[in-house]
Amino acid sequence: MKLYLLLTLCILTNTCLAQQLLSYNRNHLHVNPLIGTAAHGHTYPGATVPFGMVQLSPDNGTQGWDWCSGYNYSDSILRGFSHTHLSGTGIGDLCDVSILPMVGQLLDTNIHLSQYSHSNEVAAPGYYQVRLIDYNINAELSATTHCGVHLYTFPQATDAAIQVDLSFALNWDRPTKCYIQQLNDTTVVGYRYSSGWAADQRVYFAIRTSKAILPIIIYNNKIKTPTTADSGTYIKAYLPIGNTSKNEKIGLKVGISMYSIAGAVAALEQVPSWNFRATVSAALAQWNKELGVIQMRGITNDVTTNFYTALYHTYLAPTIYTDAQGNYKGIKGTYQHSNTPIYTTHSLWDTYRAANPLLTITQPGRVAHIVNSYLQYYKQYGLLPVWDLHFNETNTMTGYHAVPILADAILKGIKHIDVQLAYKAMLASANQTIRGTPDYIKYGYLPMNKSGESVTITLEYAYDDWCIAQVAKLLGYTKDYNTYMKRSESYVALYKADTQFFTAKNSDGTWASSFDPLTSDYPNASPYTEGNAWQHNWYVPHNVPNHIALMGGKAKYITKLDSLYNLPTITTKNAPPDVSGLIGQYAHGNEPSHHIAYLYTLAGAPRKSAALVRTIMDSLYTTKPDGLCGNEDCGQMSAWYIFSALGFYPVNPASGQYVLGSPLVEYATIQLPAGKKLEITTINNSKQNKYIKKVTLNGKQLITPYITHTQIMSGGKLVYYMSE
Repeated sequence: MKLYLLLTLCILTNTCLAQQLLSYNRNHLHVNPLIGTAAHGHTYPGATVPFGMVQLSPDNGTQGWDWCSGYNYSDSILRGFSHTHLSGTGIGDLCDVSILPMVGQLLDTNIHLSQYSHSNEVAAPGYYQVRLIDYNINAELSATTHCGVHLYTFPQATDAAIQVDLSFALNWDRPTKCYIQQLNDTTVVGYRYSSGWAADQRVYFAIRTSKAILPIIIYNNKIKTPTTADSGTYIKAYLPIGNTSKNEKIGLKVGISMYSIAGAVAALEQVPSWNFRATVSAALAQWNKELGVIQMRGITNDVTTNFYTALYHTYLAPTIYTDAQGNYKGIKGTYQHSNTPIYTTHSLWDTYRAANPLLTITQPGRVAHIVNSYLQYYKQYGLLPVWDLHFNETNTMTGYHAVPILADAILKGIKHIDVQLAYKAMLASANQTIRGTPDYIKYGYLPMNKSGESVTITLEYAYDDWCIAQVAKLLGYTKDYNTYMKRSESYVALYKADTQFFTAKNSDGTWASSFDPLTSDYPNASPYTEGNAWQHNWYVPHNVPNHIALMGGKAKYITKLDSLYNLPTITTKNAPPDVSGLIGQYAHGNEPSHHIAYLYTLAGAPRKSAALVRTIMDSLYTTKPDGLCGNEDCGQMSAWYIFSALGFYPVNPASGQYVLGSPLVEYATIQLPAGKKLEITTINNSKQNKYIKKVTLNGKQLITPYITHTQIMSGGKLVYYMSE
């Protein structure tokens, strides 16, 4: 109720924006950004707009894996509010330009922090509020695409100030060069260069205050600087405000750019006034427009909350990288300009499975800009990105999974993509001279004595090659089609019939000397990425019928699937924390498991898929801060829920087919291009009635266990008839 009244007040303080919001919806009221901030969710609760460059959010200052986003709900201390954050990743970085309002001595020998309480904390789309107990300051945050907007309510004081800590860093990150300069009594500019997961990250900033400040105080490596400008590795500055009256409100605007100080100053113009409520209302308008692409009601209120929070999470990444002037830092440190948005923060090993395919439905106009960002990356680097963070190749995770995302967009007919350039880039990544690819090509699989994670890499390269083959076929390149279709069968070389597992093999053709499908701990490097043989045994999404045949037919395949879910839920020595959300050996907290529940349907046992999908949605997604069973991973964990709640899922992400499961919606309407819409209705849907009896599309019964992308985008009426 407090959140509802607060947001209503924000809206009503600006009549024009209130009218604009009424033309959308109020889906933001179903979003709870605190979901996923506890345990291993790794989400952040702060203020941002859809796909925004700025993610203005609190940082606890605690080092550790569960603070990859800077914040974990279990904490009770705040060190500041920084302007860049990662949503749900398994590696920590960013947290640039940390701001903390305070009262007290301005000494760099002090580590300034404050206690806070969740009872005085509010998180909503585009808005965050918390009271800093130690300073008796109420902090409110909002954002535009390139600008963070702060509103601080101070107590009566004689020593009020704003701390700007450019040395603040979490986990892998460390500053390499920082600079700050006071331009006048309301404007401070500078930059923060750092190295961490992103080896060469640069953030330029411009800070403007609503109240005049005194000459700033700078500490360079804990030594006070005699001037109001300085550079170094360890830079902390104080913007002295001096006297404040009780409940005096002071605003800050912080524009950022990855290109220049001029770009950061230009970002300030996105917020022409000091009307904080207008900024919140504008952010809400953006969120409601994007959340309104899908209007739905779940079979319970919790389903509705989980659904819209999940949809919110899928719009937090990738993030816009071009600044307010269209400039950005390129892959090799060169400075670039683009007339269309360039995006970064591409967690491709995760998001190609469902998050990117979801965007082809909910954000088709944005998809071209996203994939064209990959092509700009390719033009500067020579390869498509693997895991791009601020145009740094982190080379994190396996596969070359920009390929299926490009293939998916091309095969679905997304416009404004240079298909020939995309195809050239796909071939370049498939024939790279790094990441085990030459040995994969030479042997027809990746031998375990040549590389770690050899089984996972082979399975994933095989799928990526299948995607290339489909684009080659579309373009009429028959020779390439045959080549990559053959490469897509590489998984067969690692299938060991006597165990029914994909198993590591050496370059001489001998199998691994020791094999335990329950463990990730091998004598050498594990052949599996973040998991074991059970979890990686099901990755042939491009040819499930052949995988079934390898296992001896549908009956044996289904029996093996049953064993996956019925085994004891145990982890073993050296198993990573990513192996979470366990049902038997199925690990929903990590992406390799995400398609597996739907394989029953493709094997002719849809009842088993429906039961499992419902179990996962009901038990592994909740409305609490620990409501995600594993890393959110830039939208993938949430995209699984959205698809599944709608009743279908892309087992093969680039196939344009969505396998049926068990919907959780009473109804849903998806707004589509050209004024079309898909209306989804469920008849007799409940906790007990979780099985699909039949499905009709525009009055005709579906005869396939899937619905196609073309059918979805054509619109119409999809009706699920449910049964117990």
